[in-house]
Parts: sequence; C-alpha cells; structure tokens
Amino acid sequence: MRNIKLVIEYDGSRYDGWQKQQGNPKSITIQDKIESVLSKMENEQIQLIGAARTEAGVHAYNQIANFNTNTDMKLYEIKHYLNRFLPRDIAVLEVSEVPERFHSSFNAKAFRYEYKISMGEVPSVFERKYNYYSFHKLDSLKMRQAAKHFIGKHDLKAFSDNKRMKKSTERTIHKLDIYSDINEIVITIEADDFWPNMARIIAGTLMEVGAGNMEPDFIKEVIDSKDREIAGPTAEARGLFLQEVIY
Repeated sequence: MRNIKLVIEYDGSRYDGWQKQQGNPKSITIQDKIESVLSKMENEQIQLIGAARTEAGVHAYNQIANFNTNTDMKLYEIKHYLNRFLPRDIAVLEVSEVPERFHSSFNAKAFRYEYKISMGEVPSVFERKYNYYSFHKLDSLKMRQAAKHFIGKHDLKAFSDNKRMKKSTERTIHKLDIYSDINEIVITIEADDFWPNMARIIAGTLMEVGAGNMEPDFIKEVIDSKDREIAGPTAEARGLFLQEVIY
C-alpha cells in the first residue's frame, strides 16, 4: 500500500468547502471531486485526507492531501491523470510518495492564510471573485497596531461562530502581517490551527479597526471577553486563501 501526497490549488467559488458533507447529496466539495477521479483511476475506493477544511467559497494556493492506494502508476502518471479529469478550477501541482505514517492533517504544525481586500475607486471586474471590496479606505496603520494584540497564545472564543464548540478555543498565532498599498490590503495570518470562520472573523474585526469603528487597543478587550458579539463581522469567503500548510 502506497501513501501519496498531493499539493493542490483550487478556486473555491463554486464549492461547498473542502470536506465532503455526509447526508447532503446536493453539496459539491473539493474532496468529492478529487476522490471521484482517484477512485476511477484504478477502480478502487479512495479516501482523501485534507490538511485544512477550508469553508465554502474559500480558495487555496497550497492545500495538502494524502491517500492510500495499491496503484502501480508512476507519480507523474497520477498527476497527469488527475489534471486531465479534474475540473479546471482544481489543479494538482505536485504528487509525491511519503512514509506510511504521514497524515496531512495530524502532522501539520501550522497553517497560513491570507485575506485580500481591494479599495480602488471602482471595484475591479476581474478581481470580484477573489478580493473583498471595501467601499471605505481602511487605515492600515491602525490595523497593524490592532494585529499586535493577536500574537501569541490566547483563548480566541470571541472569534468562533460555533457557540457549542466543545474543544479548546486556545490557539497560538505566530504571525499576523498586514501589507498595504493605495488600492489593496492583504492580511496574512499564521497559526497552529484554525477552526471554521476564525480567519474570516479576525479579518472582519481588523477591517472594523481600519474603518474607524473600533480602536486598535480594543482588540485586547475583545479577546478577553470571549464574546463573539463583541468581535467584528465574518468577512466574505471570496477574499480568503489557504496559502501554506507548514510541517
């Protein structure tokens, strides 16, 4: 039995996220699409394990996944087969063979996401699927000041939409960088783990600071409160990209 690792890029615009949804036959997910092609490749049932469970509408530059197979196909043949039969909005960038115990999710040490915001005078027709458009100029300096409060290990319950979340809501944010120019702001967040919507709520809260609706130092109070109602809105999915999984 071989353990095969994939590096995958996808446009999440028309998908219901990465993970297949049991009991919802109408859902279309990235995992569903790739598993379907893999299962036909050698007529065997394939279970694909993804590193990050990106949400509906979220994109990825470098999603990592692995699967077990009995195929004798060469790695380049697997790559060519997948890219031939997958939809054009999903691409397999790399295929490699890894040790039997490699698990794309459990072995991951950190995840890096980026959130893209456009602020041009007129929204770009071509970027509308991949950037959030802000009708207000955002103050990137204040956003950077606010970002400092996230660094380190915190209970980030205020940035979870799941009120019944039973697992620990403590996370360690390693980096939170904000790049800006006249027309764009890019928020990059690296943490040991993310739960659904966490990156988007952090981005939405930072945008509230940039818009002048929240002071930078108020972020500390939001974190300490553990109250989702005090944090900012959940930013739209289209601006979020999984940039890298770190092992």
